[in-house]
Amino acid sequence: MSWTGVLDVAGAVCLLAGAFLCLAGAIGILRFRDTLSRLHAATKPQTLGLIMLLLGLALTLRTWAAVTSLVLLTFTQFFTSPVSAHLVGRAAYRTGNVDKEGLVTDELSDALDRQGWDPTK
Repeated sequence: MSWTGVLDVAGAVCLLAGAFLCLAGAIGILRFRDTLSRLHAATKPQTLGLIMLLLGLALTLRTWAAVTSLVLLTFTQFFTSPVSAHLVGRAAYRTGNVDKEGLVTDELSDALDRQGWDPTK
């Protein structure tokens, strides 16, 4: 088997693994019960799934233009996903859409109490 055949097989495996991770994240969003669990399912497997898809595309296409675009998309995903998850989690906490009994530690309530934040405002 030539190197192009090996790269095509590796690309196909990465594409299938990425598609599976994206599917697992979508199922997690539908099945989990609270906002923070759904947020976890929306960010962790989706990010890794997209990166696996982009890696599979890079291995399959093998052109510099495609690879540089896919690397740019990967870095964009790495920088935007944690920030958006953090902001959605804080907004859910502040609006009361979080199951506080399910939290192991609640550091945000201590910080909000020190600031004098009132959830009834």
